Amino acid sequence: MKLPSQDAAARTPEDASHRVRLPHFPAGPLRQVVRRLLLALFVMVLTVVIVYTDRAGYHDNSDEHVDFLDAVYYSTVTLSTTGYGDIVPYSDSARLSNILLVTPLRVIFLIILVGTTLEVLAERTREQYRLNRWRSALRDHTVVVGFGTKGRSAVQTLCATGLRKDQVVVVDPNHKVIEAANADGFAGVVGDATRSDVLLRAEAQRARQFVIATQRDDTAVLVTLTARQLNKRANIVAAVREEENAPLLRQSGADAVITSASAAGRLLGMSVQSPTAGAVIEDLIQQGSGLDLVERTVVKAEVGRSVRDTDDLVVSVRRGHRLLAYDDPDASPLQAADRLITIVRAPTPPEE
Repeated sequence: MKLPSQDAAARTPEDASHRVRLPHFPAGPLRQVVRRLLLALFVMVLTVVIVYTDRAGYHDNSDEHVDFLDAVYYSTVTLSTTGYGDIVPYSDSARLSNILLVTPLRVIFLIILVGTTLEVLAERTREQYRLNRWRSALRDHTVVVGFGTKGRSAVQTLCATGLRKDQVVVVDPNHKVIEAANADGFAGVVGDATRSDVLLRAEAQRARQFVIATQRDDTAVLVTLTARQLNKRANIVAAVREEENAPLLRQSGADAVITSASAAGRLLGMSVQSPTAGAVIEDLIQQGSGLDLVERTVVKAEVGRSVRDTDDLVVSVRRGHRLLAYDDPDASPLQAADRLITIVRAPTPPEE
């Protein structure tokens, strides 16, 4: 099987790669413009109030009298740093108010005028701070490579079982896909996951598990090799289209391999023979509704008891590296280190 260095189905320009994007919901541009205009108007009104209150301390060269219009005029030319000099403060109180109040307001007004540049700098600083804090706090997370139908469904299932969204990092070469992941509340990395530097940006070396759901089998093999090289202890689950490629995934380091095409085909065949059985299987693999297929540890009260004596419907028992069916004589009695694969009723969501 040919192993390309990149997923040709979804390649992005180099300048768009290797970027970490955290979920962010900024205000719209119109809202930002209106907010700045209101701030500028507030500074303007405050300056007019200050000047008009102490109007007796100002001198107008034209009529030697400062009225409300003159106060507005003086505030305008002062805040814009024009300063024609036709209206000037001459009393001590007026000059003091200019030093302590009007001058700071002038600076604030100028900051609002050049706020676009300052906001860009502040946004970059704030984003870098968020990114550094995110990286320092990220531990035992889940890295999802590929956010198509398979990847999105896998994430939905994980979140339905209790995984928090801030513990998921999506890696995909398409920046629009990462934007969609951000909109759903997930952090994302734009780049080719077959490259170790891209997975390192997703903190792959500290991840607990990987979900590899790429569009091509050869890409899945390369991603699995790279992920296993960076993280020896993580649990790696990968999906392939063709069943003949599944052994390659296992040899590359995948702990579990799902053959999407054959699995869908078997479900189709089962649904043809027995639509009800197909519906039950579909219900079991859809977490959060109806019946759920879950794996849990053996509780203390179940140790030494038969599989049939447990409260849940046990399908299989995992003992070490062995998977025992529920009717296997070796499955009973249960041991403390066993793990049970059970069918349980999904919890009913609380009413709003």
